[in-house]
This record gives sequence, C-alpha cells and structure tokens, in this order.
Amino acid sequence: MQRYGQTIAVTVEDLTRSDDGEAVMTYTTYEKLASRKRLKKIDSGGGLGRRVQIEYSSLPERFRKRFEAKYGDPEELLRQDKPALVINAEARRFFAGLEPGTFRLPNGETLPDDKVEEYTLNASVLDVLHEEVEKQRLGRNRLKQSTRIIWENILASAERLRADFHHTLPNNEARLKDKVRTYEREGFICLVSKKFCNTNRTKITPEGGRLLVALRRSRVPVYTLRQIFDEYNRRAERKGWKTLESMNSVTSYLERPDVAPKWWAAVYGELSARQKFDRKQQTILPGVRDALWYGDGTKLNLYYKGRDKDGGLVKKTAMVYEVIDAYSEMLLGYCIGDTENAELQRRAFRMAIETAGHKPFEIVTDNQGGQKTTDSLSFMSRICHITRKTAPHTPQAKSIESVFGRFQREVLHADWRFTGQNITATSRDSRPNSEFIGANVDNLYTFEEMCAAYADYRQRWNDLRHPESKMSRREMYLRSQNPEAPALSQYDYMEMFWSVTERPSEFTSSGITIQVAGQRYSYEVLDAEGHPDMEFRRSNTTRKFFVRYDPDDMTRVWLCTKPAVGGLRMVMPAVPYAVVHRAIQEQTPEEQAFLRETLEANKRERILRQMEGYELEVAHGVAPEQHGLHTPRLQGLTPRAQERLLDRYADAAFSDCTLQEERCEPIAVGQVEKQLSNMTFDEVSLLNRF
Repeated sequence: MQRYGQTIAVTVEDLTRSDDGEAVMTYTTYEKLASRKRLKKIDSGGGLGRRVQIEYSSLPERFRKRFEAKYGDPEELLRQDKPALVINAEARRFFAGLEPGTFRLPNGETLPDDKVEEYTLNASVLDVLHEEVEKQRLGRNRLKQSTRIIWENILASAERLRADFHHTLPNNEARLKDKVRTYEREGFICLVSKKFCNTNRTKITPEGGRLLVALRRSRVPVYTLRQIFDEYNRRAERKGWKTLESMNSVTSYLERPDVAPKWWAAVYGELSARQKFDRKQQTILPGVRDALWYGDGTKLNLYYKGRDKDGGLVKKTAMVYEVIDAYSEMLLGYCIGDTENAELQRRAFRMAIETAGHKPFEIVTDNQGGQKTTDSLSFMSRICHITRKTAPHTPQAKSIESVFGRFQREVLHADWRFTGQNITATSRDSRPNSEFIGANVDNLYTFEEMCAAYADYRQRWNDLRHPESKMSRREMYLRSQNPEAPALSQYDYMEMFWSVTERPSEFTSSGITIQVAGQRYSYEVLDAEGHPDMEFRRSNTTRKFFVRYDPDDMTRVWLCTKPAVGGLRMVMPAVPYAVVHRAIQEQTPEEQAFLRETLEANKRERILRQMEGYELEVAHGVAPEQHGLHTPRLQGLTPRAQERLLDRYADAAFSDCTLQEERCEPIAVGQVEKQLSNMTFDEVSLLNRF
C-alpha cells in the first residue's frame, strides 16, 4: 500500500494474497476486472502482474469493504506517514512448521497457534523497522556522513505499530536495537522463545534417559517403576547428576512417544510392540463374490457331552474349519473335527467350492493346520488362481476373525451351551455360565446333535442382514457375479478334487486294487450292459495303471497311464469289483443271473484263446496235428460243451462273408467236392479234434 499525492494505491498482492486470511478477491477475478477496465492501474511490472499498483478508489465497493475488513481503513493506515504493515508470508510458513525445513520443537511438535501468530506479527514489524534502518544507512552513505542511526525514531515507529497491531517486541531502545540486529543476522529463529528451544533445565539428560530405558528393559532383574526411580537416583548421586524428585518424572519420560518404542518390546514382547507401533494397512473389501475367500480354523463354540476314561459325563468341544466369502460374509463351507489339519481344510474347501459352483480368484489362509505340506499346497493351487498366507500374528489382516466374533455374539451366544468367545475378549457377555452348564451336563448335545445345531446356526447367519447392505448375506452372494470366476464343469471338479495314486497297480484277473488311507479298494471295468468288459480284459490284463480317484467318493475311478511324453491320460472308468454271496441260499436272482453270465463269458474266452492260438499255430506250421501229435482238450469242459461254444465262436467269427469269403460255405456240389479235394490230412485231423 502506498500514497501518490492524494491517491492511495494498493498492490495486486494485497488484493489476492490468502496466506494472512481470506483474499479480498481471487486472481481470476482481478484479471476479469482488469480486462473490462474496471480497475485503474497506476504502475505495472513483471512477475505476472504481482507488482501492479491499483488505485484504491477504482475498486468496486464490495471489494473496498473486504479490504478494510481485512487490513483497516487505508486513510487511517497512511495518515501522518504511519508505516503500513504487510504480513510476512514466509515468516508464517516458517513458524507454522508444516513443511520440510521449517521450525519444529525439539520433541518434533509445532509451535502453538497463538505463538505462530505472535512471531509472524513480530517478524512483519521487524521487516518495517529494518527498512527504516536501511533508509537511514543509505542516506548517510549518500551524504558521506558517519552519523549514527537514530534509534529513537525506530523505537517511535515500533511503538506506533504496537498501538495498531499489538506486537510483543521490546519497548526498550537498547533491547529493540539488539533484536533488530539479531533479526538481521539470524533471521526468524531469533523470535522463538528460549523456553521452547532450551532443554538445559530438564533434569533427565540424554545420558540419564538412556539409563532409564535400560533399567526399564532389564530382565535380570526386572524392575518396577518405583525400583527404577530408586536405582536411577542411586546411580545419579554416584555420577554427579541431578536426582529426580518424584516418580512422575520417570513415568512421564518413559511414556513419551519417542521413548516408549525403545523399551516396549523388551517388556511386553516384540509382537505387542509390532501391534502398537507398526503402521497398519487400510484396505477395501472386494466388490464381487468369489474374488477373495478366507479359510481359518477355530474352536466350535458349543459344548457337547462326552465320557472320561472312567465313564463319567464331561463337557467337550471340537474344532471347526470355516471358509467365507469376503464380499458377502457368507459361510460357504466347513468341516468339524477334533484338530485342525489338512484333511479338515480340504473337506471345508470342497464344500465351499460345491456350494459356490465357481472357482474363487484368491484364497487366503494362515500357516497352521498342515498348510505347508506338499499335498496341501498342491490342492490349494488347483482350487483357485492365487493362494497366499497371512502374516503371522496379525488377526486384523483377516476379516474372517471379525466374522467369527460377530457370529459368536449374534448367533451362537443364544444357545446356553455356548462356550464363550476367545479368552482375550473382555466383555462379561463373552463368558459362559459355567455353573449352569456344569449342572446340566446330561442335557448337553451329543456330538451328532451339536453338528446338526451348528449347521442350523450357520444357515441362520447366512440369512441375517449384511451390515453394509439391506440384503441377507445369502441373497447378497447369489446376486453378485464375478466374470473372473466362471462356473465349474465336471472336469473342473475332477481336476480340483480327485487324486492319483503315487504308483501304478496291475490289472489282474481279480481287477485292480489300490490302497487309500489304509483301506483297500478293488475295481473292474464293465461294458455298456453292466457286465464285466471281456474285451478290455482281453487286452489289458497284467497291464499296470495309475488310478485317479475321488477321496470323498470311492464308488468310481479312472484307470490312467503316464506316457514318457505328456501328462496323465485317462483310459477307462472303473467301478467297485462285483461281489456276490457264496451260499446259494443267500443269493438274489440278480446275483445268480450275474454268476451264470460271467461263467459263460469265461468259457467263451477260453475257447476264443484256444481257437486263436491254434489258428496261429496252423498258419505257421507248428500245430501238433501237423506233426502227428494231438493238442490236449480244454480241462473242465465236456466235449459237448466245447462243441457248443465252438459253434457259437465260429458263427461269430465267420459271419462276415464279404471279408472272409474263403470261409463261406459253398452251395454247388461241384464246389463242395473241389473244396474237399484241396484239403490236406492235417486239416482233416484238425476237424476231427472237435
């Protein structure tokens, strides 16, 4: 602000600056007014117009009112050459301490707001006084005089500014002179009170602070706070330090935010320190179903009755492994058992997959219950796109922990058999009524009843309203669609849940036998009519196969091979080996028909093997009859039975006359005689065998 004769001029900076309060106008508004020639410029300069002088009287009335409300009446400010005061924005930024390189107290805190305003005002006043001092110096230099600075005038200016702006600079000439020169030499920092910067008055020196931290960390012996106080004073006297007068000094120092991390882990454990001081991640839950599943085991919070070694009634609990969808909080799959292990997890995840009908994109589990085994890792990689483990000892990283807690409070708590929540819960409602349960042990669930009740409670939870929507968890889950989790086919289920034997097994006359979980299973291949597939047996008996099976359903398997090149190849499905009653009295009509059919099939197979072998012998001239010997008959079959089976075989083998024309029987007498005349004695002998 400046006066040109009777004209008062203000700068664009005075009008648009906002660091000392709300701006009189925005720079955009100034540009619009200037372009419309609503403002009268007195002087111009560079710097985007920041040094342009505007005639104050040309401002629209609304902006003059804003200017006077912010700075005061320009006439009053400039009357009798009263110095105008421009707030130093750089000083305000320095004392606010919000940016790197600005002032902070030794403990890392910023100055109080009232001190920021006080020191900024004092710096602005010192800027004015510094300009007056410089003017006197320049005038003295121009006149080549050695006249001293007239500090009486400087003090007078300071007092006029004190009356208008209420600064707190010294009102003594000598002290004001010293403050101005210190300000010129040191800058803004000289205005900060020594009580904020000086730490000499504290009784706990840095070395004493290290001693307090060491005593707090000590485990041999373990000191109480009172003992730390006494031990510190004992050592302080010996070292010549100031002793502490009260326990509050020890407590206040050790609980300081910059000191507590130095001893917390030694006293309460590193995990506690990690929970208290490490930065926690803030994450957003998935927006669609099957994007993220959590799996975790916990205590099934219901008691059931059991027996001790003496046969007395006792209350027992079980473990349950749950799988939830993080988006909807729907409980998808579970399995109950005595301990959390890989089998419990596998069954829970299988139920979840079958409930969802989709393959989840990501599954998160902990590192417990057999998750590190090779089989478990392989299983998890098959049922999702991404599987990962949570960081150990970070329950807040899994939303399933929160679901467990609310499931216990909102649903299971209603059952008087409730075991209570986790032992770390502090609410009285989280505890069971042990006296009542002890008086009613005989009325507790049986294990089967507990399983049924828990299944019902899970359905009740899924039907309750989700906290973030107006829908039930089940409806929320079913309405959602995830394009990254397509529906599963039967082949997908086989790929995810079926296992393969580690070693191949031989297919024998008794089928193929494998052993799973200590139990033996035998299988055979059937034809389309449900009879033993003799054609398959004819080509594959004694061949070794890997067997692909479903651990939860051993009623069907696939026989597979593993070629040297390529992966597993499925050859033929097989079913459990047929078993019939030995005693005729206990046989059903179906079993009797099955026996007759299989016995007849075995006989046909014997004849077929005999005929195929003898035909090969004759073709190559090695048949016994071709050398005057006899081939033995089939044992256990009468000549009539052999003839009957041979006729059936011949009818089946020689029925296609288009392909076996030499075997077709001639019709004309001449053709018959010709055929007989071409026969040899060994061929006649062969026919006589039958």
